[in-house]
Amino acid sequence: MTTIIGNYVSPYVRKVLVVLGLKGVPYRIDPLVPFFATDDFLKLSPLRRIPVLIDDQVTLTDSTVVNEYLDERYPAPPLMPAAPADRAKARWIEEFADTRLCDLLIWGLFFQQAIKPAVLGEATDADKVAQILETDLPAAMDYLETQAPADGFLFGDQLSLADIALVAPFKNALFVRWRPDTARWPKMAGLIARAFAHPAFKALEPFETLCLKTPPKQQRAGLADLGAALSEVDYGGDTPRRGVMTLG
Repeated sequence: MTTIIGNYVSPYVRKVLVVLGLKGVPYRIDPLVPFFATDDFLKLSPLRRIPVLIDDQVTLTDSTVVNEYLDERYPAPPLMPAAPADRAKARWIEEFADTRLCDLLIWGLFFQQAIKPAVLGEATDADKVAQILETDLPAAMDYLETQAPADGFLFGDQLSLADIALVAPFKNALFVRWRPDTARWPKMAGLIARAFAHPAFKALEPFETLCLKTPPKQQRAGLADLGAALSEVDYGGDTPRRGVMTLG
């Protein structure tokens, strides 16, 4: 069976779990919070980042690489558009989401307002949060509003890898009480709402909620009670520390 290492709260893990759900691929999960990863985890993920996928053929890290692999190995339903121009656009939107958007929503808002105080015991950088909310995030949202469809998803009626990557970090924004202004960004707000209403996203919500409310070392027991299929190996340690690549 496929094993995923990574916490339900991570947008990058969320991307992969949604794809596994859409493909109907069963998996086990080690709900690792990467700030608590042991040195053994570095052998699988040298940057100490999640998710990691392990199956009978490969061990992979990086959500985009993992999802491309899953889409090729399990081709039904296809999660990339057929036309070359659309495929290129899908890759660009995923790149924008994983870099600029996650820089703002994850390493900006969520890291500053949730991870730093609750996990690392550090103060939130209020000036950085204000800069994101007042200037940087609105600029990114203005651009995304030009790319979002008025209905359906980016390339028709079905979720694509690009849709999944684009909306995944907005769940973390909701966790710290930010949501897009429906008057200013109606198409993006609609796209996010439609995606989060999809069964592949909805199925993850109970596990996400538990992880948000439960200390890392107690999450495995709580997730087991909810019926999550847990891996036998636990790569979690006791002491929080920053990743290999320093964050603000």
